[in-house]
Amino acid sequence: QVQLVESGGGLVQAGGSLRLSCAASGSIFSINAMGWYRQAPGKQRELVTAITSGGSTNYADSVKGRFTISRDNAKNTVYLQMNSLKPEDTAVYCCNADILPTKEDPRGYLEVWGQGTLVTVSS
Repeated sequence: QVQLVESGGGLVQAGGSLRLSCAASGSIFSINAMGWYRQAPGKQRELVTAITSGGSTNYADSVKGRFTISRDNAKNTVYLQMNSLKPEDTAVYCCNADILPTKEDPRGYLEVWGQGTLVTVSS
């Protein structure tokens, strides 16, 4: 069984920083794209940022220049460095990854979600 576990959420004042981590564990042969989504109260889930296995990244316009995604392939971990946080960044942040459990897995890459971590930015 493959799972993603996030850590690093919490309460921070506006203008502050937080670093989220998301580690994949279990049977893992390969991980393709990894990303971070967020869902604020009363709003739909949105893609914040994603990174391919080769390191290409994309960001939502609302976080460009403030957030940075990175990954450590040796540790099967993706990070989200969040700087200059704003109250509107308050949300539950979930990581997502496309994981191939074994080389011959007939299901191919599985889309796996973490349980989410709450980020609260106070004004």
